[in-house]
Amino acid sequence: MAQKLYVGNLSYNVTEDALNEYFSQAGAVQSAVIINDKMSGRSKGFGFVEMANDDDAQKAIEMFNGKEYEGRSLTVNEARPMEDRPKRTGGFGGGRGNDRGGFGGRRDRF
Repeated sequence: MAQKLYVGNLSYNVTEDALNEYFSQAGAVQSAVIINDKMSGRSKGFGFVEMANDDDAQKAIEMFNGKEYEGRSLTVNEARPMEDRPKRTGGFGGGRGNDRGGFGGRRDRF
């Protein structure tokens, strides 16, 4: 059974291919994904590696947790399921549909 690992504190320069190759030292890697920011496309500095079995996953945790990779000390542990988050409101395009506009007042003040 495959086990997904959380890999934190990644250098922003690490690619998915490089992460896959690095973790293959511990065993068979099924997938390696780096999480990117939706707006900028830049790495968020963490990702997930899915190992082929539990033994390889445990070996990867022991080999890489706390070890330096690309100048950063990695955090490697078993990934937890994503928690439900409350719906975000406010800001751009969210929340209250206020259509009153802004910059009201006198227009002869140029």
